Amino acid sequence: MSVVDNFTAPGRLPLTLLFIAFLTTFVITRTITRLIRAGKGPFHDNVASGVHIHHSIPGIILTIGGGFGSVAAHGAAPMAAISAILIGVGSSLVLDEFALLLHLQDVYWSSEGQLSVQVVMLTGAVLGLMALGVNPLENDGTLHVGSLVVLANLPVHLLAVVVCVRKGKYSTAIVGAFLPPIAWIGAIRLARPQSTWAKRHYSPSKLERATRRADGFDARWGRYGLALGDLVAGRPTEVTAGPANE
Repeated sequence: MSVVDNFTAPGRLPLTLLFIAFLTTFVITRTITRLIRAGKGPFHDNVASGVHIHHSIPGIILTIGGGFGSVAAHGAAPMAAISAILIGVGSSLVLDEFALLLHLQDVYWSSEGQLSVQVVMLTGAVLGLMALGVNPLENDGTLHVGSLVVLANLPVHLLAVVVCVRKGKYSTAIVGAFLPPIAWIGAIRLARPQSTWAKRHYSPSKLERATRRADGFDARWGRYGLALGDLVAGRPTEVTAGPANE
C-alpha cells in the first residue's frame, strides 16, 4: 500500500483532513504573525475595545464546535470531514499560543514562546503517523504479541515524555515520543536548571551541577537549536537562559 493509499484509506479521510488543516493553519498563522511583527502587508493585531483578541480564542471556539459536530455526526459524511477540518484549524490556532496560555503572559515572541512551536511539531508528527495508519490497536480486530508489548510499554513511555517536558527538555520529548529510549534517557538525566522540576526538587548543589551540564550542552549544541527555532518561530525579542531546550 502506497503512502497516498494510507492517507485515503476508508475511514481515514477525516483524520487526514484534520492533519492537513492543522499544518496548513500553522503555516498560515505563523506567516501572518511574522508579517504583522515586521509591519508588512495588510494584516494587523485583532484589537477590540483596547483588548488584544489572541487567535487562540477563535481556535477554542472552532475546536469545541468541531468536537460537538464530530460527536453528533457519528462518523457520517460530510459532517465528519467538516468537523475534522474545524478541529484541525482550531487546535492549531490554540497550540500556536500554547506558551502564552501556559505562562498567562504574552510570551509569543520571547524564547519561552518557542515552546508553542515545539508542541505544534510534536502534535503534527503524531497526527501524521496516525493518518498514515500507525496504530498499535489496528490489527484486524485482534491484539497480537507486538500490540500487547506496545500497550504495556505505553504508560512508561508517556510518563518519560511528561518528565522530559517537566525537566525543560522539550526537543528530547519530541524525539522521544517516537524513539522511547531517547525519552527514557532524557527523563533520567539532570533537568534544565530553569525548569519547574529543578526548582522544586533540586538542592543547591544539584542545581549547580545541572547548570554546569546545561551550559556545556548549550555551548556545543545551543546554536543549532536557536537557529532552527528562529527559522520557524521567528527570532525572539529577548533571549533567556536555556536556548537549546534539549
